[in-house]
Amino acid sequence: MKKILFVASEASPFIKTGGLADVAKALPKALKKKGIDARVIIPLYGKIKHEHLNDLEFIKDFSVRLNWREKHVGLFKKVHEGITYYFIDNEFYFNRNEIYTHYGHEDQGEKYAYFNYAVLESIKYMDFQPNIIHCNDWHTGMIPLVYKKKYEMRENYGGIKFLYTIHNLKYQGVFNERILVDHLDIPPWSIDWKNVEYYGGINFMKAGIVFSDQVNTVSETYADEIKLSYYGEGLAGLLASVDDKLSGIVNGIDYDENNPENDPLIDYPYNAENFKTEKVKNKLALQEQMGLEVDASIPMLGVVSRLTDMKGFDIIRHIFEELMSYKIQFVLLGTGEREIEESFRYFENKYSDKVRANIMFSNELAHKIYAASDLYIMPSKYEPCGLSQLIALRYGTVPVVRETGGLKDTVESYNIYDNTGNGFSFKNYNAHELLFAIQRALSLYKKKDQWHALVYRGMISNNSWEKSAQKYIDIYNKLLEN
Repeated sequence: MKKILFVASEASPFIKTGGLADVAKALPKALKKKGIDARVIIPLYGKIKHEHLNDLEFIKDFSVRLNWREKHVGLFKKVHEGITYYFIDNEFYFNRNEIYTHYGHEDQGEKYAYFNYAVLESIKYMDFQPNIIHCNDWHTGMIPLVYKKKYEMRENYGGIKFLYTIHNLKYQGVFNERILVDHLDIPPWSIDWKNVEYYGGINFMKAGIVFSDQVNTVSETYADEIKLSYYGEGLAGLLASVDDKLSGIVNGIDYDENNPENDPLIDYPYNAENFKTEKVKNKLALQEQMGLEVDASIPMLGVVSRLTDMKGFDIIRHIFEELMSYKIQFVLLGTGEREIEESFRYFENKYSDKVRANIMFSNELAHKIYAASDLYIMPSKYEPCGLSQLIALRYGTVPVVRETGGLKDTVESYNIYDNTGNGFSFKNYNAHELLFAIQRALSLYKKKDQWHALVYRGMISNNSWEKSAQKYIDIYNKLLEN
């Protein structure tokens, strides 16, 4: 049986700041359904310890040697929904209010160098010997390097293969070169410096790309885009040079968690067969909840997102006044850059009969917006995969997206001539191309037969993890054959 150890900095439901946590939960679950023994290992952050300590099974206390120092490791595990999760405990690094950098603990490189080392050392104490270690994003990028320099020849460690998944190339983990010596105990002269160097420092993600056996990212289009300088974040040349081991697999969504037919967080359940009469009840309920005009005929535009320009909010804001000339409602949920937050507070104040800016995070309200909205607006500047458009499709909310990354791979623009597609898209990062795409959608909204056919196609499309999990299994098979 294939034994996969999935390594990440976060995993739902224990700790979550973004889509990586969803993947770390859903992909192992989908793999297990296909007969793969997939397990997960993450840090034991203070929040997890506070909420789950009594449920965790203690395995072993031991230490890892970081140059002249010994650092304590506590290894715990818990089985959740049939998946075994392992946790690396260290009070100094992980017992904090926030899991990533904040004032007073600006030691991310040291913290995750320790985590990488501790993951490998933990294997000898597990009741599980992986034949593939699946690393994710920069936080795990040093694991393949440390393995090949310190563990490959040890008993019970031989023959382990590595898959490295890039979820977002923008965040690469670049730190002072002393991390190699002080926190990984690897003399710089023992490796080819160009494999880790990045403008005078070391780059965790670069090391993961170079030293892993296979590399993938979270959509086919993004895998092509990151070989171009515009998207490559300084690593385009490297990624082009490893094209033979680079691929793209689009993420899926958890169909158990995102299912309008039995979602406990929405007011009125519905499915692909009865959405024409039942979905609109959720819009009426949200209109009432938000203090908007309660009218089924008014198109509702929804957004659930981090409020950053990367997500396209600069071009949304650029055309917002023109957008308000239409009889629509705009409901937003999210937090992020202060300037963007304040601009949408301003729009809500100016257009109080049309706009609601919920500057916060609420999973319940997110589900209500997906269920209630007619259009979902997602004009990202770049988008490695994107999950929101997949959730929108599942809930019969038609996505309007820019053709980049996973958005291009999952949203097929409506074709008026043959009545195909599952959403609307535009190519260039241009505010008025976005506006034109929204105008096309609003025009079709008035033609109920075509609109309902569009919604239906989105709802029945398969964006579950089942397809993606099989593609990961194909990579695992390739790794074990070599």
